[in-house]
Amino acid sequence: MSEENIKIAPGENWEEAAETEALPQTFSKMGLNANAPVFKPNVNAKEFVPSWLQNATETTSAPAPAPAPAPAPAPASAPAPAEAPTPTEAQAPAEAPAPNDDKKSISVAADQAEDEAVDSEVIEDLYGKEHINLVFIGHVDLEIWKYYNWVLIFYHYQASVREIRIFLYAGKSTMGGNILFLTGMIDQRTMDKYEKEAKEQSRESWYLSWALDTNKEERAKGKTVECGRAYFETDKRRYTILDAPGHKNYVPSMIGGASQADVGILVISARKGEFETGFERGGQTREHAVLAKTSGVSKLIVAINKMDDPTVTWSKERYDECVNKLTPFLKGSGFNPATDLEFMPVSGFTGLNLKDRVSKDVCNWYNGPSILEYLDNMQALDRKINSPLMVPIIEKYKDMGTIVVGKVESGKVTKGQSVMVMPNKRTVEISAIYNELEDEVSTGYCGDNVRLRLKGIEEEECSTGFVVCDVKKPVKTTTTFEAQLAILEHKNIICAGYSAILHIHSCVEEISVSALLHVLEKKTGKRSKKAPQFVKKGQKVIARLETPGPICVETFEDYPQLGRFTLRDEGKTIAIGKVTKVIENQ
Repeated sequence: MSEENIKIAPGENWEEAAETEALPQTFSKMGLNANAPVFKPNVNAKEFVPSWLQNATETTSAPAPAPAPAPAPAPASAPAPAEAPTPTEAQAPAEAPAPNDDKKSISVAADQAEDEAVDSEVIEDLYGKEHINLVFIGHVDLEIWKYYNWVLIFYHYQASVREIRIFLYAGKSTMGGNILFLTGMIDQRTMDKYEKEAKEQSRESWYLSWALDTNKEERAKGKTVECGRAYFETDKRRYTILDAPGHKNYVPSMIGGASQADVGILVISARKGEFETGFERGGQTREHAVLAKTSGVSKLIVAINKMDDPTVTWSKERYDECVNKLTPFLKGSGFNPATDLEFMPVSGFTGLNLKDRVSKDVCNWYNGPSILEYLDNMQALDRKINSPLMVPIIEKYKDMGTIVVGKVESGKVTKGQSVMVMPNKRTVEISAIYNELEDEVSTGYCGDNVRLRLKGIEEEECSTGFVVCDVKKPVKTTTTFEAQLAILEHKNIICAGYSAILHIHSCVEEISVSALLHVLEKKTGKRSKKAPQFVKKGQKVIARLETPGPICVETFEDYPQLGRFTLRDEGKTIAIGKVTKVIENQ
């Protein structure tokens, strides 16, 4: 029995009074008197101060006696005051020990800071850091053909009619590789190895890009063919880099990478001639910006790269020229310059303004953040964790079972959960979940890139473009749907019967325009009462589209990521659109 129960009077205790009176006699051996009167605290006693907080000058005065179960006489060393102190005299001692108050306030502040640090660690351990997908887009493909005749006398050999083809690039892979190095995801030994191998192939300036360009074709040509993936982490967030191909021949792979991204980094070359070619002369920069917005990229960081080039030398005039030409076009593509765009001067090769801010000695006119600083302090993204599960499949392979790869677009997935694979309506079980680092986890949340091991389905029974979804509320499947189209570029008119390639989330399917329903007015957006016979460049139309087989789609209003799409034909982006109505298959 504790001391608190002994202090409680018999009438106030919830137990009977006889039980208190019948205490065993063994308590007398502990020095406790069960029949002692109720303890009455001394309100005029001095404030108790621990000895380790007392100053050296106060060690001579004895502290007030601690409360005891039974009243005890005051210690002899503490002389009793002759008169009761006045209120002003009683307050004087409390004001004197200012150093003690400072020490106590410092101690309390330190304890609070330690508690907050512990709380943040617990939250991070339970839920993890916020995950953001970054896609690097942009391209400069400047092909200069020079034909000239010349005679070279060297070891008695002659050469004539030489042609030189020069490729210039924006530097996406180089910037991504340098970010991996600066954040510690690639060590110095590996970088030295890349640099040595690149030097042997006369590609000294390409070694940073080899962190993302891994196959021989990409390293030999210096261009990204497949969408590269890499992972890095800061003190605040986790990031996945999606290095999208820039060349026009690999735009479908670029769309697949952009469809998984949350934030885009548009890499622009500030070098003289390269910016003009990539943007003004029908380069890929324009198409990439439109495709990024259509694929669901909500924020765009415009990195003005190669500011250290001898033709630029961190010139503010050149930087402003690029910004002023890009802003109107990006605004027309759907990005709000005030909230969705952020321009930054960087040097991807030297790493300036990537992790740390560029110094004033190099660039004295820029006062903004670096790329990683901006990403860490960016407002948190809206995740639909409580929505039904939807994971579009972007890759599948066989490894001790069927493995599918995809981004959790909504909801969350847990180990052991029963899910449905659409559109073939196959119910399967999640036997394992792996994150970006191939570590097994118990749960994958909205926004995470996961690898799922499925139980109850073979690899041949699922394909890219299928969706892993909730059993109770599966994704809609259809072969016919209505959509709003914006015709971007097409030489001829578009009428019923026109065919193109549809890119929607991770699905790539051929479609045909079965009917044109309404034309939308540019200013008011009103629908025409009469169905048009054809549409042309610059018009918006409501059309009915058909696919040869069932695909997984949702309306843009309900699930934007599964309701926005792109139409391409003959290697060009013809139109962008959004699903307005799904006519489900019976």
